[in-house]
Amino acid sequence: MAAQVVPDVRRAAQAGDFAAAQARLQQARGFGPWTAELILAHSWLGRGAQANKKWEQALTYAAETRRMALEMIRTRALDAEPNLPLALSASIEVQGQALAGSGRRSEGVSFLKDELARWKESSMRMRIQKNLHLLSLVGQKAPRLENGSLEANGKPVLLFLWAHWCVDCKAQGPIIEEIRKEFPSLQVVAPTQRYGYVAGGEEAPKDVETRYIAAVKKEYYPWLNGVSIPVSEENFRVYGVSSTPTLVLVDGKGIVRMYHPGAMIAGELRLAVAAVAK
Repeated sequence: MAAQVVPDVRRAAQAGDFAAAQARLQQARGFGPWTAELILAHSWLGRGAQANKKWEQALTYAAETRRMALEMIRTRALDAEPNLPLALSASIEVQGQALAGSGRRSEGVSFLKDELARWKESSMRMRIQKNLHLLSLVGQKAPRLENGSLEANGKPVLLFLWAHWCVDCKAQGPIIEEIRKEFPSLQVVAPTQRYGYVAGGEEAPKDVETRYIAAVKKEYYPWLNGVSIPVSEENFRVYGVSSTPTLVLVDGKGIVRMYHPGAMIAGELRLAVAAVAK
């Protein structure tokens, strides 16, 4: 079925079976034109090659996805629906990471910086920013927070960027709580943002969603009492939070020592904190 083309291509590409992935893509396309969904499926060829560390193959696939996406943008808006920006941002991600993986990190950083400037006003901003941070943020001064403070006061800080709807964030909470007890010098700042909806995806104005965030905090994150929780969409854009939670560890001098999109297991996070909380 054509509707299954994206997951089918994804599974084959992630397994490294690119012949099967391409055959499935050709079957879905037939003799018809490339659609946004098909271009999104094609983007998984690059992502699969990246996952399998086939860097040159990843670059070739990413370039082809990018070419088709940019061609489509000539006749329609990028963000008219989600498939096209997902495909284009995937090609940008793969190209940046594959350049770095093949020993051309500085070239990858430059490419991502250029793409961030080009697409800063689009839905792709956070994903591009995330990939740029993955290659370049560690060792740099932590970006400032809007509506919150990140002072270099000699104590390490863990940024826990979370979303009220995020199941992984709720699972991460007890791990952070336990690590705070082990390392009393560790400060936690927990930025979040509004998404325009509450439980069940029901649309909600800002004041209603703000109250909902407070209720989620009370139920799932009681340990955040007394912790700074700046609410700002800009913080998520600046820190490239296209994955929640995102964890950022900053040392006592305000330098980023870890940037981690996605949840972390306790042992991994404990080792990172131990390195800065001496």
